[in-house]
Amino acid sequence: MNKGELNLITDVPGVKVGHVTLDKTINDKDSICTGVTAILPHDGNLFLQKVHAASFVLNGFGKTAGLIQLEELGLMESPIMLTNTFSVGAVLEGTLSYMLEQNPSIGDSTSSLNIVVGECNDSYLNSMRLLAVRPTHAIQALQASSTGHFQQGAVGAGKGMICYGVKGGIGSSSRVAVNGDHSFVVGVLTLTNFGRAGECRISQWEQDSLDKPDGSVIIVVATNAPINARQLKRLAKRAAIGLGRTGTHIHNGSGDIIIAFSNANTINHESDSAFETQPILRDDHPLMNELFQATIEATEEAIYQSIRHAKTTTGRLGRVIEKGVFF
Repeated sequence: MNKGELNLITDVPGVKVGHVTLDKTINDKDSICTGVTAILPHDGNLFLQKVHAASFVLNGFGKTAGLIQLEELGLMESPIMLTNTFSVGAVLEGTLSYMLEQNPSIGDSTSSLNIVVGECNDSYLNSMRLLAVRPTHAIQALQASSTGHFQQGAVGAGKGMICYGVKGGIGSSSRVAVNGDHSFVVGVLTLTNFGRAGECRISQWEQDSLDKPDGSVIIVVATNAPINARQLKRLAKRAAIGLGRTGTHIHNGSGDIIIAFSNANTINHESDSAFETQPILRDDHPLMNELFQATIEATEEAIYQSIRHAKTTTGRLGRVIEKGVFF
């Protein structure tokens, strides 16, 4: 299956990504090795123009925010923010401030706001107890977001992450689903912090002996195909297959969470109409299978890209996590 032009989630038109990376040695014990990554579903007002969305929790050892309402309504009205486990609250606060600045009506003349934040535990390299990520860092990541190219590897939320015993972090990939005259993009961004070295199916590094938590992975699936929340959950489940292809068997303490959205159709926050009429792809159209395949392939590659682009990183207690080398 063909890749998108950039082989990034930003091949989906309108999707934007931004990072803030925090990297500082405090003393011989503590290091700040963390950050924030922002994924914006489109370049308009996300609260006023909501997108269809869904999530799939493969293993629920995670501390995400915002998935309950997302699942109930099948809509997303905020960026997807990624950070470390102890910084979910700070990132949510910063994102809230950013969205309130854009929308004076929120919490006043209209409803509240549901913000989505995902996390992984980077405490092996990052002195997570220092709570280095502040609300302003979330705002900076949002302000830095753009379409087109963005950094991968040990950047943003991925700065302190470990995947299959080597340096992981942010990875991305895309595929183009084509059937007849119809062509749509599926893009994936992953935050990888999971697995043991011996599990990776294409590595040449040996089993690690790191004394660290099991870890987690956040997978974000984006598409411009006109599909609804129920169909997006079907894509999210296929992303789990792409994850499994890399070799992990999903550890007990791993938070493996997938969030999927489509920006093909937006839902206005307010409308005088009692009904929504939008084109939606039929489940039995051959293009649906193409979207499934695109999701699986892009997820698998995005995980590998997070390792390929990462660099050897030194963190707290002088710990060093090496860059991985593939066969």
